[in-house]
Amino acid sequence: MQRAGWMGSILGLAMLSAAAHATDAKRETFGTMPDGTKVDAVVLSNAHGMQARIIALGASVQFLSTPDRNGKSANIALGYASLNDYVSNPQYFGATVGRYANRIAKGHFTLDGHAYSVPVNNGVNSLHGGTRGFDKVVWTIGEVKHDAGKASVSLSYVSPDGDMGYPGKLTVTAVYTLDEENRLSIDYRATTDKVTIVNLSNHAYWNLSGEGSGSVMDDLLTIAGDAYLPVDAGSIPTGEIRKVAGTPFDFRTAKPIGRDIRTNDPQLLNGHGYDHNWVISKDEAPALRMVARVEDPASGRVLTLKSSKPGLQFYSGNFLDGTSVGTGGHVYRQGDAFVLEPQLYPDTPNQASFGSARLEPGHEYRNLIVYEFTTESTRGAH
Repeated sequence: MQRAGWMGSILGLAMLSAAAHATDAKRETFGTMPDGTKVDAVVLSNAHGMQARIIALGASVQFLSTPDRNGKSANIALGYASLNDYVSNPQYFGATVGRYANRIAKGHFTLDGHAYSVPVNNGVNSLHGGTRGFDKVVWTIGEVKHDAGKASVSLSYVSPDGDMGYPGKLTVTAVYTLDEENRLSIDYRATTDKVTIVNLSNHAYWNLSGEGSGSVMDDLLTIAGDAYLPVDAGSIPTGEIRKVAGTPFDFRTAKPIGRDIRTNDPQLLNGHGYDHNWVISKDEAPALRMVARVEDPASGRVLTLKSSKPGLQFYSGNFLDGTSVGTGGHVYRQGDAFVLEPQLYPDTPNQASFGSARLEPGHEYRNLIVYEFTTESTRGAH
């Protein structure tokens, strides 16, 4: 397997983070898959020192650098320096997950009276599309452009009828755009030629102090939801919608991620920490709204997440186990990052009260996700 020149070089990554001077979008080689498929990357940059590298494998965020309160840039997205690591030890770092993000109980669902089975890869359940979800395929890079203060790249993938057991040929696009307001947006769209189910999201792991810098448990998290979905021991929602008031799941007012994570709550034991879906709304919102905000008191970096989807999966990095060495040469351990995934509720195809994940021919699925990066000038300011 090839490694693209500078990709194994930490120095190269540091130079990349410091090189942004204007809005730009550049295509480059990232590596080659075991079967010989070339994997390219596109680097998006703006005039404020922010850069994002998107790789074709999994349509993934491999690197995102943004300044702290003192103007010092650092990569805040967990990822690997080489393609070989993405192939040999996949962890969903920055990846597009689908066809169905999150879990489907026992890998079974029924659609219009037809029973379907998809691969189980998370105990007895199916997670993020199965054994070869969208995170493990090479997407096609389309238009790469920069104009009017925006840099963008369009990626696409066609999932054939029956892929991982899912019905219908699904045509998916992911458009990443970086603007001059330090916003990175991902516009997911999908169409099908047969009735199917779809739930796409992005599985970026964030550490606002810099990837590999240690725990995120002191980060101040706000989630705009007054209820969440309790899960069973296999992390499948029980069907209950439970109010967060008076529980460790209440993030309506900003609090440290780790404040209540070690309390003896059965739900935290089930998830080995936070790995639950918050109810932002019952249905899809007509427009983007703030669903979460995270502030790192140490660096001053703030991430504000916007989406119109009804659910938000918050995962506190519980299964980072020291087997992954990131772009900066540091080992990732439990609690070294957080994940925020706007999406439909987990296991929706099997739980009618959760709504519908159905997509029909002639209709378009969409999930627009916006990550906005700012800074606070003082520690703990709100």
